Amino acid sequence: MRRLFPVTDQTPPVPGDHPWSLDELAEAYAYPALGAGEHWLRANMVSSLDGAGQHDGRSQPLSSETDMRIFGTLRALADVVVVGAETVRQEGYRPARAREDFAARRAAAGQGPAPVIAVVTASLDLDFALPLFTAPLVPTLVLTGAAAPADRVAAAAASGAEVVVAGEGAGVDPARAVRELADRGLRRQLTEGGPRLLGQFVAAGVLDELCLSVSPTLTAGDAQRIAGGPRVDVPHRLALASLLEEAGFLYTRYRRI
Repeated sequence: MRRLFPVTDQTPPVPGDHPWSLDELAEAYAYPALGAGEHWLRANMVSSLDGAGQHDGRSQPLSSETDMRIFGTLRALADVVVVGAETVRQEGYRPARAREDFAARRAAAGQGPAPVIAVVTASLDLDFALPLFTAPLVPTLVLTGAAAPADRVAAAAASGAEVVVAGEGAGVDPARAVRELADRGLRRQLTEGGPRLLGQFVAAGVLDELCLSVSPTLTAGDAQRIAGGPRVDVPHRLALASLLEEAGFLYTRYRRI
């Protein structure tokens, strides 16, 4: 069973009983129109039924073929993919690639051939010999604080990455990170976590949209939720924008109110 339950007039219907095409998914997950000076930060995460955001430290065991198809679509629509250093280490991040299926759409939107990857890190404890830093289609950004270790900043720059200061101390100010990216023309923003980074964005009140895949799995154990870190005083209420279902997976999209 494949269904799209439209919740707003902005969400086009997707016919059932056939695999969703990339064009259909791109329309369903399109960014809102952005005015001058505006930007939009969305998150893409997966969770088990019992709230686990990972299994054995990775999200892949909770995923599905359609979830990965949506994952690829969200990347292809974004100007920049923001990710935490721990996720880079755990998930084996590679550079974003140009996808022919989205080339015309990106060109029409004034975007480059692939999204920029922006890694958020205080310590810069990363392997700068990885292709993510040495061989990306577009230079990788490293978001860090003004007090980050000078030798690691130099190592990042030597690898070809662009270091962006987005905090006064060693760490990154989430709100400033979003602004720094937008100031570089990277206004359609996507974060893929991990949980600590997403928690920081939530606590800072800068997350505009959550795309959450609910996996029909139970894991028990002590895995992290999709967001951790600082607690908000009052829970943030979001509005359901669309809901897709396939093979028991729910692909939800919530927007800030």
